[in-house]
Amino acid sequence: MNAHRPDELASVPLLQIDGASVMRGDRLILDDFSLRIGAGEHTAILGANGAGKSTLVRLVTRELYPLAREDGTPSMRVFGRDRWNVSELRGLLGIVSPSLQDDCTSDPSLDVTEAVLSSFFAARRLGLDHRVTAAMRERAGEALAQAGATHLLGRHMASLSTGEARRVLIARALVHRPRALLLDEPCAGLDMASRRRFLEGLRGLARGGTTLLLVTHHIEEILPEIGRVVLLRDGRLLRQGRKAEVLTDEALSSTFGMPVRVQRHGDYYNAALE
Repeated sequence: MNAHRPDELASVPLLQIDGASVMRGDRLILDDFSLRIGAGEHTAILGANGAGKSTLVRLVTRELYPLAREDGTPSMRVFGRDRWNVSELRGLLGIVSPSLQDDCTSDPSLDVTEAVLSSFFAARRLGLDHRVTAAMRERAGEALAQAGATHLLGRHMASLSTGEARRVLIARALVHRPRALLLDEPCAGLDMASRRRFLEGLRGLARGGTTLLLVTHHIEEILPEIGRVVLLRDGRLLRQGRKAEVLTDEALSSTFGMPVRVQRHGDYYNAALE
């Protein structure tokens, strides 16, 4: 299948799911799930543990596939297509997740430069058949600078703090100049100061034109640039819409199954159990 031209991609939704259902064993994880995220629409997907967020992420990244529909029509499209070569998709949609970080930091000999360059080949490490060009090295340097990680050159991934490794993973995603970043619990394991610095870096990417799709269960991580929020509960879409209309006491209480009080502090929101 031919790839979309850049002008075509600007006119198709980033994500379109129509009545998708996902089974794991004999358990229904997503149930007749529908969601549409437009191009350039910074979106947060919020839900408690077990709400279906990880399954949704794996659907988007093509690690899982929905059940076939009776009429044979696709229930899910990413950038307007239902079928993708995964390495081709990575050029449009960068992924940053704890599982990817665990994979990269578990190898004691993997250094920062190789972790970023290997992304060109959809691999964790550079292989003997991978030919790294001068243009690739230049782009890797630009991506590291864009992610605020240039000072980490020469380090091994296993030696980095959680926040430092997360920046390298963003650089790894950015080498392709993706149209969007899918960030799965990107602040997991970060202390308060590291989280704020990390979030400020994401704000810069959002302002620079990279669409952010943030998956989290912490509303304080929802950036000012994110205008739309989707709430999940028990594998279903509970509510979606403009941030100010969705981040309410009532909606968050339904999402987490306990009384929640939402407060706004400047451009950020936070929540606490009553």
